[in-house]
Amino acid sequence: MPAQVIKGLPVANTIRDELIPKVKDLNAKGITPKLAVVLAGGNEASRVYAQSKGKVGEKLGIIVEVNERPDSVSEDELLKLIDTLNADPKVHGILVELPLPKTIRKELIMNRIEPKKDVDGVNPVNRGYLLGGQEHLALVPATPLSCIELIQRSGVTLKGRRVVLLGRGDTVGRPLNSLLINRDATVTVCHTKTVDVPSYTKNAEIIVAAAGSAHFVKAEWLSPGQTVIDVGINQTADGITGDVDPKAAEVVASITPVPGGVGSLTTTIIMINLLKAIGLQGLA
Repeated sequence: MPAQVIKGLPVANTIRDELIPKVKDLNAKGITPKLAVVLAGGNEASRVYAQSKGKVGEKLGIIVEVNERPDSVSEDELLKLIDTLNADPKVHGILVELPLPKTIRKELIMNRIEPKKDVDGVNPVNRGYLLGGQEHLALVPATPLSCIELIQRSGVTLKGRRVVLLGRGDTVGRPLNSLLINRDATVTVCHTKTVDVPSYTKNAEIIVAAAGSAHFVKAEWLSPGQTVIDVGINQTADGITGDVDPKAAEVVASITPVPGGVGSLTTTIIMINLLKAIGLQGLA
């Protein structure tokens, strides 16, 4: 029997329906949620991502303001922009689209964002809260949270489950490891130095592939009954593909598609974080 396909858009739509009354409650208190997006340089993909946030925000009653700067922008200019947004009481969330121009040090910019406005969860303060088991105080990166939402809203319980996480990167692997531990999963992290990865994947109940390598996870590495979350977005000659071999759908119980899975949920997660940020700022 082919696997159940866990699509991201239906989950995103459900979450948006949950957010609309929350936005209206904030409106009743005189608060109009506002997200400031910083777009530095002429990266077309970043511009598309920024525009998609604007479209989702419009549906929810959230203001999305794009602050665009040329590729020639200096670090000082970007830092001043971040400082201005940090100090603006009408701005509740700040997100810097990546990549930044090569002359800009990413960490310097990300660390400047006020932690309680850091809706992408990139500031070390938020990473520290998450690592320390204080998730309620943290704004968490959108992609790892998308994985959690897709798992839980598909009816899969994390408590006590054997989860294999493929990848230990700062963007997905490390924060997702903390999120899984906070939900009482039993987590094994595999990475580039792991010996005999299939011996781990075959015995898992849930697999999250965030290795960044097209079709890295082979169908023969998997077992019936498993849930597979494919985080990979790899550009190949055949188009966009994930980290998991498509033949895996013939083996496992459920799997996310690429595209149409994790990635289609991340913008909505940013809006969840924006409303959480308003609460952390003591405004609601």
